[in-house]
Amino acid sequence: MTKDESIIELGSWLRTAPGRYLMAWEQDRLDHAVADIFGYHALQLGLPELEGLRTNRMPHRWVASDSLLVQEPPTDLAPLPVDHQITTLSAPAPMALHCEFDALPFPNASIDLAVLPHALELARDPHQALREVERILVPEGRVVIAGFNPASLWGLRQRAGHMRLGSSGPPAGRGFYLPSSGDFIGYWRLRDWLRLLGFEVEIGRFGCWRPAVKSQVWLDRYAWMDRVGDRWWPVLGAVYFLVAVKRVRGMHLVGRVRNERRKTKVAAVPVANRHHHRHALDNHHNQPHHRQGDGERPWAREWDPS
Repeated sequence: MTKDESIIELGSWLRTAPGRYLMAWEQDRLDHAVADIFGYHALQLGLPELEGLRTNRMPHRWVASDSLLVQEPPTDLAPLPVDHQITTLSAPAPMALHCEFDALPFPNASIDLAVLPHALELARDPHQALREVERILVPEGRVVIAGFNPASLWGLRQRAGHMRLGSSGPPAGRGFYLPSSGDFIGYWRLRDWLRLLGFEVEIGRFGCWRPAVKSQVWLDRYAWMDRVGDRWWPVLGAVYFLVAVKRVRGMHLVGRVRNERRKTKVAAVPVANRHHHRHALDNHHNQPHHRQGDGERPWAREWDPS
């Protein structure tokens, strides 16, 4: 399946009842997460159907996609949370930038916030895409990531579809509950990637605990599982949500500079001792000395036979 076909399949799935349920949860999490992140430049990679930056107040906001095919956003997105501290700015263009996620056209340390809703799952090289995000983020910059959880009821049903129909899958993803394209990355696996790149995870949450049903009626009947699942089996949510901070450690003197500074401190002590020793030798040489003659014995001076 090509990249454009994968994006079309994901856009079509977001219009289903499970897709709208997932979008509503992720939109609510994003609205709260990015509202209090300050800076100058914010970037969203992938999924233009989701307005990940609508509550952020940075003056420069962009939405980037690795495909020119953009689906129309669903009309029934989750409303803004009932919170007077969260404000909404005009949404940026549906797609302001077209680029590859593993080669972002931004200089080093130039972005304050990066939002990746399911971007790593559809990326050509998720490792390189995450390294590019680390490169363009400023120190103490933040990255927000949302992805499907393979260790969930939805993930188990997706895996069963692959086992039943083969690894290639049927045309157009028939027989799968989730989009058939993409590589789902586990929550703990992603945390390890972030830690290796110098990120520190601030927020890690799971959501969408309802079973893998396709009808809106049955999804509504299982709404009570969201309250129970958040308390009793949080790691089994269908989607996870991460907020990580890029940490840059302080500088320490090592190697040659450190050794030279240590030698300078030690060399100052012998200089004073040598000057004191030379002064003592001069005083010793200035004192009169009595030299004994050749063949003269010490007792001969004390005894006089006359």
